[in-house]
Amino acid sequence: MTIILREIEEQDNQIIGEIVQSSLASKGLALKGTAYYDPYLFKLFDVYQRGNAKYWVLEKDGQVIGGGGVGPFNSHKDIGELQKLYIIDSQQGHGYAHLIMKKILEFANLHYSQLYIETFASLDKANNLYKKYGFKEIDQSLEGTEHSACDTWLLKKLSE
Repeated sequence: MTIILREIEEQDNQIIGEIVQSSLASKGLALKGTAYYDPYLFKLFDVYQRGNAKYWVLEKDGQVIGGGGVGPFNSHKDIGELQKLYIIDSQQGHGYAHLIMKKILEFANLHYSQLYIETFASLDKANNLYKKYGFKEIDQSLEGTEHSACDTWLLKKLSE
């Protein structure tokens, strides 16, 4: 078994968009105000070409099974956002999200003082992962959110 974590390439746009949409749909979250309807969902390679943004794709035996990224949160210069961390359902529970999370935090520590996540309370596995890495729940979304349907918001202070 070969596991590769690499930066997104243009040919990954379609599969990553499909993984995000199928993951949300399988949990009843194909809703307006979620990543499901992000206008750039199938153009992530272009979105992550800035210096303070990065997206990684996880391959298992040559097949893309997930990905995750980090980028600036709206106009908050020192706050990054953990973005589109998804693993296909059949590959969850094997620690793959931890590989992506560690890479995201390593990168975020170089560019931001805090890292923000918008999610849903119903996503127990995801929320447990975030809390294992020190994310704390906050009462409301940060100003400038694009994902108005989310009902859970988490923030983590990064190392100085």
